[in-house]
Amino acid sequence: MAAPAFRTDLRNIAIVAHVDHGKTTLVDAMLWQSGAFRANQDVDERVMDSNDLEREKGITILAKNTAVRYRPPGGEPMTINIIDTPGHADFGGEVERGLSMVDGVVLLVDASEGPLPQTRFVLRKALAAKLPVILVINKVDRPDSRIAEVVDATYELFIDLDATEEQIDFPIVYACARDGRASLERPGDGQLPADENLEPLFRTILDTIPAPEYIPGAPLQAHVTNLDASPFLGRLALCRVHQGEIRKGRQVAWCRRDGSVSQVKVTELLMTDALERVSAEQAGPGDIIAIAGIPDIMIGETLADPADPRPLPLITVDEPAISMTIGINTSPLAGRTKGSKVTARLVKDRLDRELVGNVSLRVLPTERPDTWEVQGRGELALAILVEQMRRENYELTVGKPQVVTKEVDGKLHEPVERLTIDAPEEYLGAITQLLATRKGRMEQMTNHGTGWVRMEWLVPARGLIGFRTDFLTDTRGTGIAHHVFEGYEPWFGELRTRPTGSLVADRSGVAVAYAMFNLQERGTLFVEPGTEVYEGMLVGENSRSDDMDVNITKEKKLTNMRSSTGDELERLIPPRRLSLEQALEFCREDECVEVTSDTVRLRKVVLDAKERGRARSRRSRD
Repeated sequence: MAAPAFRTDLRNIAIVAHVDHGKTTLVDAMLWQSGAFRANQDVDERVMDSNDLEREKGITILAKNTAVRYRPPGGEPMTINIIDTPGHADFGGEVERGLSMVDGVVLLVDASEGPLPQTRFVLRKALAAKLPVILVINKVDRPDSRIAEVVDATYELFIDLDATEEQIDFPIVYACARDGRASLERPGDGQLPADENLEPLFRTILDTIPAPEYIPGAPLQAHVTNLDASPFLGRLALCRVHQGEIRKGRQVAWCRRDGSVSQVKVTELLMTDALERVSAEQAGPGDIIAIAGIPDIMIGETLADPADPRPLPLITVDEPAISMTIGINTSPLAGRTKGSKVTARLVKDRLDRELVGNVSLRVLPTERPDTWEVQGRGELALAILVEQMRRENYELTVGKPQVVTKEVDGKLHEPVERLTIDAPEEYLGAITQLLATRKGRMEQMTNHGTGWVRMEWLVPARGLIGFRTDFLTDTRGTGIAHHVFEGYEPWFGELRTRPTGSLVADRSGVAVAYAMFNLQERGTLFVEPGTEVYEGMLVGENSRSDDMDVNITKEKKLTNMRSSTGDELERLIPPRRLSLEQALEFCREDECVEVTSDTVRLRKVVLDAKERGRARSRRSRD
């Protein structure tokens, strides 16, 4: 066998971090300073977050790649392929695929917040893949930055994750990604030198991240790690070439997931230049490319040499922890929206299309032919899928999120999350009480002496469904909470996370201000006057623990008698508007969410009040 060789003109890195620690902003600065954009070019901030939902929520959902052209002082020009990965654990499938394409990792940590649960999650994946790490302490100009403590906390995290001695001996770069500056010297006053740019970071990447290794003369092996689509070329397979060369217009062997092998033609070969894909004639070891011409190719499959096909291992991701049912809209108001997609065939086709590019998702059949169980890594990932379908004019009925359990040694086990909370210390008692009712147990508490405390809890994933709204209420919106999957533990028993009941419409009609004025004493309303309602639809939250059937369409009786005082002005409290995520958090086991392109409604699974009453009486007898 020939001795290994290296592509010295190429580096492949992934930028990983917790949510909102500055990954996408850093990539922006690297693109600008490498000359990827013209001086007068109009470029959006966070240019890598191209998805509408990513821009609205300020998070990265899909792993994307870009290429930076960099010429070191006195050296030859180089290409640095950068994978911008999500920081949220719910999109862990994207992280794992991104790490399979690279030879090293840039770990970004906020100079004030320090390592958080998602930092632990992405770092654990990088260390398991035995990738070298560069630590970038970002936002060093924050007035509350505590650079020395954050560096120490990161070392402790590496040790806690059983990193090897070589992995712990990582270089540290201090940066302010927003201003495009970096330094290898720790800033004493939180300010980097004014004449500094990202050159120290580029040099550290070249010195630390190994060049792609390959064996000269080895047969082609290209791993499909992601999928995309082009309106002109159809499905695109995004690949990392591990060995050999691939050429445009040539035949390659397609090694499928089921073990079969067939020959296909590469009709188009694209490589990334900044944010554009440009046509190329060939690609070699270490290159990240897009291939067109294979309409049914899937993630994890291999393109190989037709004369000597050698498939690479399939990509594996963590098991899903949360599930919810998604089906057609079965409410009396279904199909009222213009251009809506309401049939079971259309919904199933859309879910199947999502499976093509999302390896961490599963779609399972249920007892009903028009409803499916969708399993994913977390509540946010599933809510994002429903929101995307809503914007594509699908009408859906979405069930309450449930945990995915499994049996271990004959006993039922459920997923447990590691929850990290930063909050003012005066709310310590309220937070402890809130998590105690959700069967959480405190693992660690740190008081930095700034008036804020950091707590780490282990909480069953069930207890975190609907937790965020109560947490923000109890901490007056000041608390910060993040959680990441920790493992499975024996079933914790019954949890009652919502102490209130629901106000349920007992007939169809239009909500009337007169009826609502009398009902608002009973709880909080979700609808406004003039809203069309139907039997079984939730119109508010009851202040007591049980459900109440109400007539929200009741009108005032008119008489021909004149009142001496005149009618009092009916003052209505503005309704509480629930977003899709809040609606999913709010609903109980016997409730679901009706989702259309213009409305999110809560309703009972069984709309008929008499049937619900009979079911309650049967449960009480049992």
